Amino acid sequence: MQHQTVTVQGFFEGNTASLGLQLVAGGHGLRRIIREPTVNRPGLALAGFTRYFASKRIQVLGSAETTFLRSLPAGERRRRYARLFAYKIPCFVFSRNLNPDREFLEAAEKAGVPVFRSPLITMRFINLATLALEMMFAPWSIEMGSMVDILGVGVIIRGESGIGKSECVLALIERGYCLVSDDATRVTLIENREVVGSSKEITRNHMEVRGIGIIDVAAMFGVRSIRSHKRVDLVVTLKSWEHVKDIDRLGMEDHLVKILGVDMPHFVIPVRPGRDLARLVEVAAFQTKLRSSGHNAAQELNKRLISQMTGQNLG
Repeated sequence: MQHQTVTVQGFFEGNTASLGLQLVAGGHGLRRIIREPTVNRPGLALAGFTRYFASKRIQVLGSAETTFLRSLPAGERRRRYARLFAYKIPCFVFSRNLNPDREFLEAAEKAGVPVFRSPLITMRFINLATLALEMMFAPWSIEMGSMVDILGVGVIIRGESGIGKSECVLALIERGYCLVSDDATRVTLIENREVVGSSKEITRNHMEVRGIGIIDVAAMFGVRSIRSHKRVDLVVTLKSWEHVKDIDRLGMEDHLVKILGVDMPHFVIPVRPGRDLARLVEVAAFQTKLRSSGHNAAQELNKRLISQMTGQNLG
């Protein structure tokens, strides 16, 4: 499990489009580190009360803060800015495309603190920025395996090299399902309860097929055949038939595997020539979906058998 160091530059580059961020000052401070995954409105700090000032967060100024600052004499504003910029603040964002005053920009440049503008209203920016920061701060790791979205069930397909993972994934894509990642899946823990899988940016939408090479899945099968990220609901491990000692023929017990500390349903599918792996993975996904809704075929059949045997004994 890894934790990413989040910088102002990473936040800016990763969310420019969604947040409409525009850098207006302090560009030489983009390497500043954001230490808390949320934002703060520094109204009390600007008013002079800094005892509980959350200075490690991104600071957002809206209409209330800018109107208050404009009501102050220029000299008083400079003194308050000096106190404010004495803290190691990651950056400032002015919502509603509000323009910071000259004194603020001068203080930001002197302190090396980036200042941005965003066209979003203040609460909208806070909500979206908080979600983005939670993703950036979330623990993550790399799971060796491909990931496919099968009718809403996110399936990571694992197995040793050459076992047939790529052929299985390719067959699933041909059946109309979506590729999330090939060969290596980045998994991120969200709110300590949900694991989301995605692809590395550089290999997104691409697959390696042995004997053919690299293919562009979106160009070949259409944009409906890809997804940028998906919640992980199931892990399937492909194993050679001779390496699987005990094959679960009934499915009475739930088998689990941990990913980032979260238990995931796990199926081990034996592989040998002639088996339609894509169909088996598809059925495993359907089985997981049914079990999540409370339907367990093995347990229901077991209850029928017990009921029948009990009835025969009574007779």
